[in-house]
Amino acid sequence: MEKKQKRILLIAACVLVILIAAAVILYQNFRPKAEKGQKEVSITVIHGDKKETSFEYKTDAEYLREVLEEHDLVKGTEGQYGLFITEVDGEKADDSKQQWWCITKGGEQVNTSADQTPVSDQDEFELTLKEGY
Repeated sequence: MEKKQKRILLIAACVLVILIAAAVILYQNFRPKAEKGQKEVSITVIHGDKKETSFEYKTDAEYLREVLEEHDLVKGTEGQYGLFITEVDGEKADDSKQQWWCITKGGEQVNTSADQTPVSDQDEFELTLKEGY
């Protein structure tokens, strides 16, 4: 009986390893790719008082962080996933109010940091000051 349980555990572990490897391969092949060359990108900053400021940039940058830093639009600290944005267009997020800057693209929240968000021609990004974690 004990040998049978060990064999089942070994098979389950092998299947798990195969599934993880497949997930990594799929992610590598289907993740959004950065676009090379000149592109036009718009970035709208939605401040804490709900006022909006729009910026239009021409850039060769491949990722959003490059665009934001190239034009001194953001400040932040290096974190585990790259740039942790703490200030946009002169407005700082207040930790005591649990404020943070949310990145959206075309109104949909992105699930990557600015470092990992690829930029394509005619992309429209929004940086919104949110409150509450």
